[in-house]
Amino acid sequence: MEPAVPSNRTMEEQMKNWAGNLNYRAASIERPGTVDELAALVADSARVKALGSRHCFNDIADTDGIQISLEALSGGPDIDTERSVVRVGGGTSYGELARHLQRHGYALHNMASLPHISVAGAVQTGTHGSGVGNGSLATAVRAVELVRASGELVRLTEDDGDEFLAAVVGLGALGIITTLELAVEPTFQVRQQVYEDLPWETALADFDAIVSAGYSVSLFTDYYGDTISQVWRKLREDGPETGLRKDFFGATPASRPRHPLPEMSAENCTEQLNVPGPWLDRLPHFRHEFTPSNGDELQTEYLLPRSVAAEALREMRGLSGRLVPLLFVSEIRTIAADRFWLSPSAGRDSVALHLTWKPRQQEVEELLPVLEQRLLPLGARPHWGKLFAADAGTLAPLYPRFEDFRNLAAKHDPAGKFRNPFLDRVLFGGA
Repeated sequence: MEPAVPSNRTMEEQMKNWAGNLNYRAASIERPGTVDELAALVADSARVKALGSRHCFNDIADTDGIQISLEALSGGPDIDTERSVVRVGGGTSYGELARHLQRHGYALHNMASLPHISVAGAVQTGTHGSGVGNGSLATAVRAVELVRASGELVRLTEDDGDEFLAAVVGLGALGIITTLELAVEPTFQVRQQVYEDLPWETALADFDAIVSAGYSVSLFTDYYGDTISQVWRKLREDGPETGLRKDFFGATPASRPRHPLPEMSAENCTEQLNVPGPWLDRLPHFRHEFTPSNGDELQTEYLLPRSVAAEALREMRGLSGRLVPLLFVSEIRTIAADRFWLSPSAGRDSVALHLTWKPRQQEVEELLPVLEQRLLPLGARPHWGKLFAADAGTLAPLYPRFEDFRNLAAKHDPAGKFRNPFLDRVLFGGA
């Protein structure tokens, strides 16, 4: 088991997020060994938040009370072959889960770019991979178990309707996730291809065709110049196409393995050059055995209706002069619609504009309102675990069930035990 917060970290390290841009305010970090211990901690605490792999770039997991790590609670994954689901502790990393599934001949439908993130944290914030037919990681959830503010352990499945749809992408507002059941399928092989210098003119004219030309397709750019620097195309071996194209919409195959940042070594990236391999070693961009200890970067992401992709990309290109000095790289991905109330891809097929910033937080935060002024009118919803400027008043119109979620959170947590400045800002502001 890979712990969410490795116990060999110093206390100073444990009180920072992965990127090091945030110091947590918690009085202590608790590691319950059983669900009963967790329930007692929650019931007896005035303020409490779950702490996962700390890959969030904002204060969503911060609290002035206690933080709870599930590292001692998470048992090994358990596969139910009759129901085609895996039962997994919320603190388990996707990399650990994927290796277990592969050993037993199973797979998940998709993975995020980094396999080190915890299952519960990723699902609660609406994290995703890419692919026009692939829903977010939350769409694999078939059941969720969580401890409410009262200390009660609750199990929710699809049969529970609205309660389930609210809880899966719940921002930590409805309880602490102890266990999830995820849909699995037989293991499969994937080929990863990288193409270089996709003409922007073609990308804007043929966006849907480009992103639909693989099981998972990602575009990497800084929005400057006449071409998109890289296209990462992942093909299932059992899919309709596995060959390397000599001309991919005007882009050409890379002759060597590439990192999304052209100047960096591809040593830590998953294998490319159309070599087939297991899903867990191709769907993420980075190898699981590469364990990033910290990240000298910041991240922002906006998800928009896929139908406005070209318009949104034109807006980004119009800001390239302001983006380039602060940007390492931007990744463009697609996500299929889902039904979760606060999922950034709820109710619509989406395009995600992910921005990996240089660690210049003040300048980034000054630019975010400018970005949002361009993108929010097009329906942009921010990724809940990354940096954004929008508050509850701005976000509420973007989610049809926003007010329903606030009411449900108030019902299950009337004393605001799970609330913190993040939730007050983005969910309860004005309430």
